[in-house]
Amino acid sequence: MHRELRRGGQFLIIGIPGPNLDDETRRIIDQVQPSGFILFGRNIKNPEQLHKLILDLRDSVEHEPIITIDQEGGRVSRLKEIGQEPPSVKQLRDKGDMHLFERHGHLTGRILRLFGFNLNLCPVLDVSFDDEADNSLRNRTFGRNAVEVLARARVFTEAMRGEGILSCGKHFPSYASAQVDPHHHLPEIHRTEMELESCEWIPFRELAADGQLDSIMIGHIRNRNLDPSGMVSTLSKRVVQGILRDKWGYDGCVITDDMDMGAILNEYPFEDSIKLAIAAGNDLILICHRTSLAVNAAKCLSALSEEETQHSIRRIAKMRKKLAPPYPFSLECFHEIDQQIWQLRVDTLGEAQAALRSPDDGKRSPVEIY
Repeated sequence: MHRELRRGGQFLIIGIPGPNLDDETRRIIDQVQPSGFILFGRNIKNPEQLHKLILDLRDSVEHEPIITIDQEGGRVSRLKEIGQEPPSVKQLRDKGDMHLFERHGHLTGRILRLFGFNLNLCPVLDVSFDDEADNSLRNRTFGRNAVEVLARARVFTEAMRGEGILSCGKHFPSYASAQVDPHHHLPEIHRTEMELESCEWIPFRELAADGQLDSIMIGHIRNRNLDPSGMVSTLSKRVVQGILRDKWGYDGCVITDDMDMGAILNEYPFEDSIKLAIAAGNDLILICHRTSLAVNAAKCLSALSEEETQHSIRRIAKMRKKLAPPYPFSLECFHEIDQQIWQLRVDTLGEAQAALRSPDDGKRSPVEIY
């Protein structure tokens, strides 16, 4: 039974419930042997604890695991639980200094690698049509048009990857024109393929062509111009295989947005969504919150044929070869990088404004944005 679960587990990146590995979580990981793990604020209490947790996660699987996180800057900065909050990309773009984006990329890469992370789920490549829209993108976008997003994201991503941290461009085919938050509801988008090609898709396509995107995340949207059946983009073969794979020739890993989000849970039975995600052309499936679902997901995926999974297995193996080992950990090194992040914040915002954190700081939402 474990062999079958592990066959399905290789397509999963899972969240864990707390700051350490409890017995039940260890049992699930041992059964499933997921490809990797994603950490959130709930997993982070202090530097030593985080470092030990990642060592324990590495020891819990029989392969080199993907260890990932959302460390974008601003309110989506998981490591602000134990240190400084980097400026958001909107704060950086408002300052208008490209060197600050480069510093942000280097510091993000250094602090992540110090703890043992090897993939950062960014850059956000969505264009901001409305900085105040309630669609989860507020303060997270690199610009108000494709040219701005491409230039700034390129500088940040090159710097971060230079420190050995892999990238993930998100959220294709774009939440830019979404009017609702996909954490809760499925956005309906009406942009045509020609409109998307002329704007929202430019950063994805250009960075993918330049080799800057080690992976791409598929967001949960419905766009009948892309898939007349109304299938959500994450599960749509027309979107993932048809556009990214066949039309663009992208051969990096494609990762789903969290399959625990309302945009998916409210629309499809869990087992169906898991199978459809791989059939659509995704390689890795995110299950961020309910760790117990990993066993059921692995069981569903183990039933897929070799023909259905061979390309994903190859792409995951290719990505795993690029994973960089952690830097040697020390508290002194952590505090040094953390102080440099504070200085970046000061240089971006000024000292008085830098002392004020994002509005949701200290008020953990039941839904963590990613």
